[in-house]
Amino acid sequence: MHVAFFLLLGASLTRFLLRHPGEARTPWIIALSITLALLYVLGPVLGPTAAAAARPASWRLVWLGGVVAVWMVLVVLAPSFAWCAVPLFYTGLRTLPSRAALVLVGVLTAFVVAAQLQLAHGGFDPNLVLAPPAVAAVATAVFLYMQRQAARQRALIDDLIRTRRELAATERREGTLAERQRLSMEIHDTLAQGLSSQQMLLQAADRQWDADPGAARRHVRTAESIAERNLAEARRFVHDLAPADLAEGGSLEEALRMLAARESAAFRVDGAPAGGLPDRVQSALLRIAQGALANVREHANARAAALTLTYLGDQVVLDIADDGTGFGPDDVPSAPPGVRGHGLPAIRARVRQLGGTLTIESAPGEGTVLSAAIPLEPPS
Repeated sequence: MHVAFFLLLGASLTRFLLRHPGEARTPWIIALSITLALLYVLGPVLGPTAAAAARPASWRLVWLGGVVAVWMVLVVLAPSFAWCAVPLFYTGLRTLPSRAALVLVGVLTAFVVAAQLQLAHGGFDPNLVLAPPAVAAVATAVFLYMQRQAARQRALIDDLIRTRRELAATERREGTLAERQRLSMEIHDTLAQGLSSQQMLLQAADRQWDADPGAARRHVRTAESIAERNLAEARRFVHDLAPADLAEGGSLEEALRMLAARESAAFRVDGAPAGGLPDRVQSALLRIAQGALANVREHANARAAALTLTYLGDQVVLDIADDGTGFGPDDVPSAPPGVRGHGLPAIRARVRQLGGTLTIESAPGEGTVLSAAIPLEPPS
């Protein structure tokens, strides 16, 4: 529109100079054309488009009034300048409120019609009366349509930004909850179990301190060893490293063998892996074994337990069996409220995260067998 305005202004001035050379009003027409051009330049630079937020509304009204006044004087002196009204339509629509802008468009259109009738030396021509209002109506309709589309786009963009922020907040909340769940399972399977074992050992040492000092000291040394291991686990949590048994043993089999030895359980490996197990699978299987053996120690009253790691090509299976009291399908053991109770839920969550299946076979008085099967990706 800015380019169109200056083209129309230059064309109108050229037409006047060609049609009316040497007239007395020519200097005025040239001076007014230059003034109008300078005033119009101030609009994009300092007016409603560039400084609408910084400049007061009164300044914009003064600027628009000056542009329109100079243009009207030019139209009165030289009717050929009337076609500069089309860009002025958009200037008024962008600067004024809707009703005031429509009034201004009507006034400008009336000036254009009067100028065209003044140029019609050959008599009355209906096109000169109907064409300017039609052009004004089309220009106004196009502007209002574009304005509404822009408002819809702004609203859509705002909705998208708001939705993206809500989605990001939801993802952050979900990530926080998932991390909390992971940490709760990690703490339950390591630190909480170790602290429970230390408590049991120290209580046993306290009971035997007078009657059997040697046994009491062995309990204390065992508790000290467990405390040292828990300290290593806590440090690895801080650095988000693998379980301490895996870091020390170097392989899942050796880590499970050390865990079984500490828990006085048997351990057996069937088959061999086609390739190295992913770190997260090894870590999860070790945590599952720790949690299951902790449940055996604290709830099952078992005399013996056994760990079996089986490689079946497309999956790895960890079985934990005991000869304890067992339980029925509707009698899942649980800890008192506020004490513990993350064992089986934590094991199920770990197996589910790896896309595996958890099977529990138990009956009252017949012990329990817990089997976790984790699928493996075929070797490439």
